[in-house]
Amino acid sequence: LEEMGRMIRNIIFDIGNVLTDFRWREFLADKGFDQEMIGRIARASVMGPYWDELDRGEWSDEKLLEAFVSLDPEIEEELRKAYGNVTGMVTKRDYAIPWIQELKAAGYRVYYLSNFSHRAYEDCQDALDFIPYMDGGILSYRDKVVKPGEEIYRLLLDRYGLVAQECVFLDDTPGNVEAARALGFLGICFQDKEQASRELARLTAPGKK
Repeated sequence: LEEMGRMIRNIIFDIGNVLTDFRWREFLADKGFDQEMIGRIARASVMGPYWDELDRGEWSDEKLLEAFVSLDPEIEEELRKAYGNVTGMVTKRDYAIPWIQELKAAGYRVYYLSNFSHRAYEDCQDALDFIPYMDGGILSYRDKVVKPGEEIYRLLLDRYGLVAQECVFLDDTPGNVEAARALGFLGICFQDKEQASRELARLTAPGKK
């Protein structure tokens, strides 16, 4: 098996949809948008060509909004309402802190590696109360790198002196997990906490740590 003979020392989490819940459609519905408008907003933003710029953090909020509006000028007012404040778009998962504490008590170091935008980080602080319990990590907007580009994974390794073969990476996006595996990480494609915990327990069983 791929993991035989490895010493697993580090657990690396994506933030969105693993340690938090990215409830984007519900967030827009709560703002009063119907499903047709939510679809239009999505095509001009999360599904459009500029979303990586949001994660990378190189553009101002206003420049990003102008870019979204350029894709569908008829809904400028709706886009401004949608992205004027994103408090509530990301919500906490109750298991995050206990899970991190459990792993640290077992002797693992715990990090995060996430495409988490500046706006979400600023507006959704209540969902990120687990971060002080972790040993460090990379947020894409701070370092201008996004997954699944190789640079973001190497940056984490270099910054904290980690060895890829000693790391397990959990992310809800298969392409991100595959990119990490290509660099030597072990990877778990996150579906839910129970499934991820089972796979993590198998990878970190006695004799593999």
